[in-house]
Amino acid sequence: MIKILCVGGSPREGGNSDKLVEWFLKNLLGSSIMAEGILLRNYKFQSCVGCEKCRKDKSCTGLQDEMQLIYPKILECRGLILISPVHNYNITAKMKSFIDRLYCFYNFDNRRPGGWTSQLGYQGRKAVISAIGEQPNCVDSGVDLALQAMRLPIEALGYEVVGEIPITGIFEKGEIINYPDILNQAELLGKKLVYLLTKS
Repeated sequence: MIKILCVGGSPREGGNSDKLVEWFLKNLLGSSIMAEGILLRNYKFQSCVGCEKCRKDKSCTGLQDEMQLIYPKILECRGLILISPVHNYNITAKMKSFIDRLYCFYNFDNRRPGGWTSQLGYQGRKAVISAIGEQPNCVDSGVDLALQAMRLPIEALGYEVVGEIPITGIFEKGEIINYPDILNQAELLGKKLVYLLTKS
């Protein structure tokens, strides 16, 4: 069974990011698909402290917190959806901490600096990312930078980003449900993600 993990990075309950997570989950469910959503604010975990223990242990052993509950979900889900509102021209602090904590999936050689591979690479993993900003265009709202802050690290980890949803001009809590074009785009990208995962 194909499994997809949808990760919401908003600290605000019931906001636009939450509504988009719900929309993805509603439209991804099927007989051959298992989709799970997690909201990062419900998990207590630290930012990466750069202890580098994962270079030797091949897992995050330096911090024992609730990221340990999320790591198995990452490993078992070949599909990933990341959704973050824009905070101060970038992704939220919680989403940044989450992405930084995926550092433990890298395999490094002994040179400093040196080469590396990813434990998640070459497995047909695919992703969709979305950033939601208040200002009316991608540059002024920080949506472009937020998308890049998600795209670059997960591509390095071995995911193919098969779609992006830049959302601008929305601030009021839960207002996104009144934008059928955005919801339709999300539904289509969700179906594209499922299709590509079944073919890989």
